[in-house]
Amino acid sequence: MITDINELDLTKRYTYADYLTWQFEDMVELIRGKVFRMSPAPGTSHQRLSGNLFRLIANHLVGHPCQAFTAPFDVRLPLPPGRQTADQINTVVQPDISIICDPEKLDERGCQGAPDWIVEILSKSTASKDLTEKYELYEHAGVREYWVAHPHEGTLLIYRLDENGRYRLLRQTPLTRGEKAPVGIFPGFEVDLEEVFGE
Repeated sequence: MITDINELDLTKRYTYADYLTWQFEDMVELIRGKVFRMSPAPGTSHQRLSGNLFRLIANHLVGHPCQAFTAPFDVRLPLPPGRQTADQINTVVQPDISIICDPEKLDERGCQGAPDWIVEILSKSTASKDLTEKYELYEHAGVREYWVAHPHEGTLLIYRLDENGRYRLLRQTPLTRGEKAPVGIFPGFEVDLEEVFGE
């Protein structure tokens, strides 16, 4: 049992089975076996944006089989996709918001398999990871829709999987406050970005 993150060899690769034995307070994610420290506690603008967006999504899902979860919430991504045991899974992430429509993917430890929709909220310390490692990870795992929100700029990028399993931007310029963001996996549902980015 490891009780201090400094006991980990960050040059090594780990599995979900290892992750379950860690008893330290630091929040980490595993991406293809590599340990990534989570940023310090999110700031007010991050939490406000997350709360606003989660409220709008959760209200839409009332009476719907899909469910929304906020971090910290473990999403285990078997790569390649499919059922794997804890000692085979080497990717565990904690998206800011996850929407899962298949109840078979949910258990008391979180989600095993790709959520249908993931939202990540950028911060200075996570922006690079969210736009590179996580982008590639979510695309490969089959997350159907990936939103990247920038709280300080008040912008949103929307990526959707195409028929070839590759992400395509909804449009080349980010959506901004005052616009409505269409949700691809829920036709007819639009998120009012004035409500998301507003005070």
